Amino acid sequence: MSEGQKIGMKQGNLIVSDHPIIPFIEGDGIGPEIWAASRAVFDAAVQKVYHGKRKVQWQELLAGEKAFNTTGSWLPEETLETLRTHLAAIKGPLTTPVGGGFRSLNVTLRQELDLYICYRPIRYFEGVPSPMKHPEHTDMMIFRENTEDIYTGIEFPSGSPEAEKLIAFLKNELGSNKIRFPNTSAIGIKPVSKEGTVRLVRGAIEQAIKQKRKSVTLVHKGNIMKFTEGGFKQWGYELAEEEFSEQTFTWKNYLQIKEVHGKEQADEALETAQKQGKIIIKDRIADIFLQEILLHPKEYDVIATLNLNGDYVSDALAAQVGGIGIAPGANMNLQTGHAIFEATHGTAPEYAGLDQLNPSSLLLSGALLFEYIGWNEVSEEIIASIEKAIIAKTVTKDFADQIRNATQLKCSEFSQELIRLIQEKN
Repeated sequence: MSEGQKIGMKQGNLIVSDHPIIPFIEGDGIGPEIWAASRAVFDAAVQKVYHGKRKVQWQELLAGEKAFNTTGSWLPEETLETLRTHLAAIKGPLTTPVGGGFRSLNVTLRQELDLYICYRPIRYFEGVPSPMKHPEHTDMMIFRENTEDIYTGIEFPSGSPEAEKLIAFLKNELGSNKIRFPNTSAIGIKPVSKEGTVRLVRGAIEQAIKQKRKSVTLVHKGNIMKFTEGGFKQWGYELAEEEFSEQTFTWKNYLQIKEVHGKEQADEALETAQKQGKIIIKDRIADIFLQEILLHPKEYDVIATLNLNGDYVSDALAAQVGGIGIAPGANMNLQTGHAIFEATHGTAPEYAGLDQLNPSSLLLSGALLFEYIGWNEVSEEIIASIEKAIIAKTVTKDFADQIRNATQLKCSEFSQELIRLIQEKN
């Protein structure tokens, strides 16, 4: 086999050889078994599509418990350096270290590599058990801001000198007397910037245009947090009007036309924009949006939102289509090309080594990885094999417990079934 090459970037485009080096972190808990199952499927799909002309050279990196037990560090600098230089990688779930040090390995990776987009496409696979009457109506692409909001980790415990000093500053220097119990309050900071908002919303609009989607919804709590989440809404609309005026029609435009010319003319303008294939840019308050995705999911398409909102929304939507066990995810920086594709669920240590659980979240994240590097046919093979297995009711324990007359497979057996389906002649 030819020597593997790093994935590079030139003039905003990824440069991918026929034998790319792709780092992986197998993860903690059930991570090693779902990674082994997934890697076998990935290699089978690549072989099916390219017949040996292309092949991934997988490179293991250490993070989490395996790294700590081997090196004494939860996240070795060597791992970070390799991720900085190789652009695309994939990982299983990582445990959160107990005690001091890292608050979260996942958050640390996102911040160290400035992976400002958490991308969570949510769709339904026929046959997957769901609490929804029509789960097939849920088909959304979530763009969650990944580096700001309360996840920056700027917070101080109750009674600490830092909290007391910050509360005193707010009161004495800024004249804020709104902290009801200052003597016992823990306190945190919520930074939301124009730059962070703009690059996140730009990515969402660009993807909506590329995928020929109908709308982008800015989800926020700007009715209460007027300068942080309200700023997110304002800056998102401004970006659409300044950079994408030819491809979009904003709800802000609709309201302006309505105010000046009346509802009938505003409706006509909206209808014309839709007929022209323009992306409709709108916004929803976060709590109302959580209701809307249950009642009217077909009304929503691409979602751009802040860090905490995105955490809630992406998992709530995943539950509508079968749970996070079948929800893929990616953390991306579209400017530098860095991307880490990951299982969206936890480590499930109580199931570690039992070979029972569903590897589909990691499998579908791998499908996103292959799509990202331009190997779309490989992605399609992986997705098609999962679809066929679910329709045939040959599934792992999580689904077998809910699907009548299902054939329950171990994690490794499910992997082999997918490989068999991939290798079948079309």
